[in-house]
Amino acid sequence: MKNFSLIFFSLFLCAGYINYSEACTRVVYKGPENTILTARSMDWKDEIPANVWILPQGIERSGEVGPLSIKWRSKYGSVVTTSWDIATADGMNEKGLVANLLWLGESQYPKFDPNGKTKGLAISLWAQYYLDNFATVKEAVEYSRTKPFVIVSDYIPGTERFTTVHLSISDSSGDNAVFEYINGKLVVHHSAEYTVMTNSPVFEEQLALNNYWKGIPGTVMLPGTNRAADRFVRASYYINAIPQTADTRKAVASVFSVIRNCSVPYGISSETEPNISSTRWRSVADQKNLVYYFETVFTPNTFWVNLKDFDITPKGKVMKLDLSHYQTYNGRSNSSFKESKPFKFLGL
Repeated sequence: MKNFSLIFFSLFLCAGYINYSEACTRVVYKGPENTILTARSMDWKDEIPANVWILPQGIERSGEVGPLSIKWRSKYGSVVTTSWDIATADGMNEKGLVANLLWLGESQYPKFDPNGKTKGLAISLWAQYYLDNFATVKEAVEYSRTKPFVIVSDYIPGTERFTTVHLSISDSSGDNAVFEYINGKLVVHHSAEYTVMTNSPVFEEQLALNNYWKGIPGTVMLPGTNRAADRFVRASYYINAIPQTADTRKAVASVFSVIRNCSVPYGISSETEPNISSTRWRSVADQKNLVYYFETVFTPNTFWVNLKDFDITPKGKVMKLDLSHYQTYNGRSNSSFKESKPFKFLGL
């Protein structure tokens, strides 16, 4: 009865009585011969400028929260997509670990005492920390359960919106984990089965909603709105309905089809939902071949970069693919990256 009540209440909310404006989606594809692909959409109401970066090994980093900042040197190189060039929103490291930040309005982070004893990490670095330090989901989860630091959040610059996100990671074996801060405490969901994540509600309730819809054949009915719970159901159905293939070209095409199906039309609005987010960009990470695919809604082409063809040793350079003026790239775009001064993560 308790589970039924939870499902009913969540469906009630998702039917239109609460307006969620954020709308990102993340999904993981598992095909034969270790074919693992992680896709995500970035949805936002306003402009959220993105650039793609190559970050080599050996970069010294700080948690950017003052004297109690956790400090580390990047163990692995990565390809990442930034938001406003102040935070890593998405990326993949050289071991095939992928990290995706998605909005979660229910997030509540612990209070950080700059004069206390607990180390802190600015939320802008949350995804990058995992890309820098871990090769597998298992080792990342085991480390995180020791609670070596707390996430420290702040307002998005120039806005009155406090940053509230949750983090998903996947690896080249197909393992998955979701990290959320609920009521000030870290909640870790770890299972190879957790292949889909959206925004609200919290991940536990997303799973409950999906269990409900599993009893309804997807060929008969699927929820079709842009709401997070509906996108979760569609992504869960379609990622298991597309061909299971080791042909990378076909697998990438299929996964892009799924994440596009869960995207939100650009500029959408309605009288009852004036703050609906639109999809701004999409990525697909090939964790077997270390190829990162990317597309924006303002350019006509999908392009990709092969991480293995960059020098990501400590002698390698920070490289940037500039997307700030709607530049159009096509196909393999390694040569279009330019050496650049590293972007600075936003901190306190």
